[in-house]
Amino acid sequence: MRVVLAEDLFLLRDGLIRMLEAFDFEIAAAVGNGPDLARALEEERPDVAVVDVRLPPTLTDEGLQCALAARRARPGLPVLVLSQHVEQLYARELLADGTGGVGYLLKDRVFDAEQFIDAVRRVAAGGTAMDPEVIAQLLSRRSGDRPLARLTPRETEVLELMAEGRSNTAIASKLVITERAVAKHTSNIFGKLQLPPSDDDNRRVLAVLAYLDRG
Repeated sequence: MRVVLAEDLFLLRDGLIRMLEAFDFEIAAAVGNGPDLARALEEERPDVAVVDVRLPPTLTDEGLQCALAARRARPGLPVLVLSQHVEQLYARELLADGTGGVGYLLKDRVFDAEQFIDAVRRVAAGGTAMDPEVIAQLLSRRSGDRPLARLTPRETEVLELMAEGRSNTAIASKLVITERAVAKHTSNIFGKLQLPPSDDDNRRVLAVLAYLDRG
């Protein structure tokens, strides 16, 4: 699996390269600034891009803007964003097209290699990998919306875990409840949010995230 990596800090970039290669990823390009990232995404056409939000020369949203432009040119290009902070505007824009293959991780909350590699693989496969803190803030932003306000505390917990990309089995294990209970909560969530249920976990997650992005 071919990866384009964008990180301006040399030591972190080198560490990510070594980690990815240790898990049999091929580094198509590893860059440290926005222009090089834009060029690499266009020329290399990777299976997945791992991108820091803030890159030179602007050190604002250079990395994400390059990734978003690449997704517009190549819809569905898998992008995993790394950031120091929860940037709600960036997260919403990344999720807005609803095509999948997106992730948003906070650097200081990635605790081991397997967690990171699992996120890269999930995004590359067209799924989602959202840090719980990102999801919590998106949910909080929508807390005044009437449909979302109808959810019970347990349904909200299930929704957050769904948005992280977890399966029903994983949700049941996390909340120490049965899979049947998870299925019931999921059905209730879709009913209250007026979203049609689906057997496809990824489509369910994307539908929830699309709902959260509504203005």
